[in-house]
Amino acid sequence: MPASLKEVIGLLELEQLEVGLYRGSQPAGSSLKRVFGGQVAAQALMAAQLTVPEDRFVHSLHLYFILGGDPSIPIVYDVENVRDGRSFTTRRVAARQHGEIIFYMTASFQVEEDGYDHQDAMPPVPSPDEATPLLQIIEMRGPEAVEHWKQEWSSFDLRYVGDNRAADDPQRDLTPVAQRLWFRGDGELPASRLIHNAAFTYISDLSLLGASLVPHGQFIGSEKVQPASLDHTIWFHRPIAADQWLLYDQTSPSASGARGLSTAHVFAEDGTLVATVAQEGLIRRTG
Repeated sequence: MPASLKEVIGLLELEQLEVGLYRGSQPAGSSLKRVFGGQVAAQALMAAQLTVPEDRFVHSLHLYFILGGDPSIPIVYDVENVRDGRSFTTRRVAARQHGEIIFYMTASFQVEEDGYDHQDAMPPVPSPDEATPLLQIIEMRGPEAVEHWKQEWSSFDLRYVGDNRAADDPQRDLTPVAQRLWFRGDGELPASRLIHNAAFTYISDLSLLGASLVPHGQFIGSEKVQPASLDHTIWFHRPIAADQWLLYDQTSPSASGARGLSTAHVFAEDGTLVATVAQEGLIRRTG
C-alpha cells in the first residue's frame, strides 16, 4: 500500500480507456497478498465521479467485494450510466481483473439542495493530540509489525481513542460495543471534493471491521482470525475534508455465522456529522 498521501492521490488518477472505462494502477512495493478493499472502493468512486455532472456529488455508495484483487496487475473499472435525473444521478461500477468481476459498486449523486437539517451529537472523547498514535499500539506486536505498518499505512495519521469492552468486564454483554479513533491524511489533499470523497472512502475500510472483534478480545491482525470485507456502505451527509481530523465512532451490533457487522458515525473535529458507514465482513475463527 502507499506509504505517503501523495501515492494515494496517484492511485486516484485513473487512465481513461474508453467512454465509461477506466484503468487504475497499483501501488509499488506492496507486501499485501490481495488489493486493499479501500483502494478498489476509492478508485471505483473516482471512476463514477468522472462520469457525473460537476454540479452533483455522491451522497451514498454501496459496495460488494466479490473476489480478492491481484496487486500485481491494474484493475479495470467499467462504469454503467444507470440514470441521469433532474436532481439525482445513479452509476454502477464493475471492477475486473483476469476476466472476472472482483467488485461491484452502486453510487448515487445529488445536486446540492437546502432542506431540514439535524444530526446526532459527537460523543465526548479525547482530542487527537491526547489520543494514542496507532503506531505505538502496533509496536507491542513487534518490529516486523511496525515495519509492515510503516510500509503499508503511513499515508494516514491514525490516533486510537480506545474501546469499552475489556475481556474481564462483567457488563460486557449489556454494554454496546464502542471503538473510536481519529484519522486524517498525513499531508494535504488537492482542493477537490471528488478527491476528498475518494480519499475518505479509501481509509474508511481500514479499521471498521475490527469493532466486531472487540467483544471477543481479538484484532484484525491476529493469527486466530481470517478477516475479509464483504460489503461496505457510506452515506455522505456533509462535505468531508479527509486531510483534517475525523473521529471514527464505531460500534458492532452483531456477529454471527463467521461474519461481523460494524457501523460508525464520522465526525469532523468541530462535531459536524459528515458521514455514516456500515460494513459486514468475514471474521472466521481460525484458532
